[in-house]
Amino acid sequence: MSTLVARRNAVLPSRFAWLMGMHGENYHRLVRLFAPQRLPAGSYFSSVDDHLDVRLQVIEHHPYTIDIELTYCLHDPESGGFVPSARIRMYRDARVAEVLHYHADQRLERALGPLPPARTVFERRVRKSSFLNRWLEYLAEQGHSIGTLQQAPTVGAEPFSALA
Repeated sequence: MSTLVARRNAVLPSRFAWLMGMHGENYHRLVRLFAPQRLPAGSYFSSVDDHLDVRLQVIEHHPYTIDIELTYCLHDPESGGFVPSARIRMYRDARVAEVLHYHADQRLERALGPLPPARTVFERRVRKSSFLNRWLEYLAEQGHSIGTLQQAPTVGAEPFSALA
């Protein structure tokens, strides 16, 4: 027997609740994948058989947040930086992870075409969170994990970029 719902909103979450759910999922994916809350500040890299090394930089631990940057060890010839990259803030108390900024590869953007500009702040946040969610899922499928992380050489040793 089927049941009719008088109000659709009574069943579906609001857009904000859905976004917060995605932030929560990103937090738990990061914790399961790399456990940045257990790592001291510094740079780490993960290398598996796909030859796409991942760099995780734990920038800073605060009482309620952790700031990290996640990127591949691929240089973008146009910008000179690593691509793709995401600057992420993990909120320990709320157990959510928000993408503060991300940078995709310009070559990929040219091949696929640029995304239409986001009309609202909410749309931009959804786009950034979806990007991180898909990327973390892909990294897990490729075998990246806390077990594959190695601490990057210290300052005085061979530069990190030479490892890529």
